Amino acid sequence: MQIGIIGLGKMGFNLALNLRDKGYSVVAQDLNTAFVQDAIQESVHAVQTLPELTAFFEGRKHIWLMVPAGPVVDQVLTELVPYLQPGDIIIDGGNSFYKDSVRRHDWLQEKGIHYLDCGTSGGTSGARNGACTMIGGDRTVYETVARLFNDISVPGGSLYIGASGSGHFTKMVHNGIEYGMMQSIAEGFEVMEHSGYAINYEQVAGLFNHGSVIRGWLMELTQQAFLKDPKLAGIKGIMHSSGEGKWTLETALDMGIPTPVIALSVMMRYRSQMSDTFSGKVVAALRNEFGGHAVEKADDV
Repeated sequence: MQIGIIGLGKMGFNLALNLRDKGYSVVAQDLNTAFVQDAIQESVHAVQTLPELTAFFEGRKHIWLMVPAGPVVDQVLTELVPYLQPGDIIIDGGNSFYKDSVRRHDWLQEKGIHYLDCGTSGGTSGARNGACTMIGGDRTVYETVARLFNDISVPGGSLYIGASGSGHFTKMVHNGIEYGMMQSIAEGFEVMEHSGYAINYEQVAGLFNHGSVIRGWLMELTQQAFLKDPKLAGIKGIMHSSGEGKWTLETALDMGIPTPVIALSVMMRYRSQMSDTFSGKVVAALRNEFGGHAVEKADDV
């Protein structure tokens, strides 16, 4: 199968390599010359323009978007559509708001172009070695490319969720849960930081990940972060966010469903912009570990 990747950032680049290794005929596009050259160095056919990308295909086009959520997606779609034919398939693998995905699905459907929304979890390592994918859209369209999702995901890590928007909706809720879990880990280590005990956080995180109830990948990443910087002294406790936790909270409020843990974890993201806390350092370090998200360096580093 031929597959086009639009967007060669951290996720798109690793996804292109994943697909290449699975035997797909991959063409990738990005406006950034350096990103294109990096892909070419990895034996991925890469170009800088959409006409070059679409000219690569011999039949039905399968195009995966991995660009920032919001207006950029609409801009790419507007520029891409003139080069597509009825029956072509677009997959939005970014963190788009699910209501935007429904709108885009309906708009493209009028043109005979298929649109699937795919929530993609697992960070950069998942994109490279096996992600967790949750897909929304017309089931008959999904079934034509189901093998693609299964191939790029870990065993058991791909699921057709339902109608248009449901993939991104599920990923939004996933990220809301993620906010709460990371905040809980961060607060626990902040309590240890103020305990007066000379605790080795890297060793404790490793201990927690062997047989304890709270073992898991986030705890593994916590250990990795403390291994690199035992006190996280090199970064500021400023926690940035992609917005999905906020969307989860807003959606829950619209539904009248109480989500106090997610709500407070979102508030703590905003609080971190005002002061430097140890819990903020832990969450910032975790986001950097799983997603390569930027951290703000401490002033004295």
